[in-house]
Amino acid sequence: MKGIKFSIIVFMFIAIFFNTYDSFATEQKVIKPKEFGVYIKTKAGLIRLLPNLVLEEEGILFIESNKPPTFPLKDIQYFIIHGQYDMDVLTFNPLLFYGMSLGKPRYIFGKDMEIIVTKQKDNLYSIKPKGLLGRGYFCLWINDSAWDFVIE
Repeated sequence: MKGIKFSIIVFMFIAIFFNTYDSFATEQKVIKPKEFGVYIKTKAGLIRLLPNLVLEEEGILFIESNKPPTFPLKDIQYFIIHGQYDMDVLTFNPLLFYGMSLGKPRYIFGKDMEIIVTKQKDNLYSIKPKGLLGRGYFCLWINDSAWDFVIE
């Protein structure tokens, strides 16, 4: 009788372990936005980011801050890009203060941070930074557009 109980307990443990492992191993289902754009997936849902133009002056690339949206660090899960973009040139950068111009702060691009880009469907990608994400002013940058945001 003890052998049967022990076998049942071991079997249940193995079954729970493999079911739990499978649920953690599968990737999260990415929500497809209704419109093309760049989004941040938060606990509350998808929040669309507005693009900011990448400007150049004397060989220096920068953006002018336009009151970017702010997100608590604990709420950010991943990023979504939906649309036809050149994903080969996508970078994730911290933004560094460069100076003021006509009352607007200018920010230059810091060193690229490593990211994991996963193609979900045609024109739908999920982006996660490799390693830990910290607080600061960041952007996703493709060619002449940068989607900037602040993480608190």
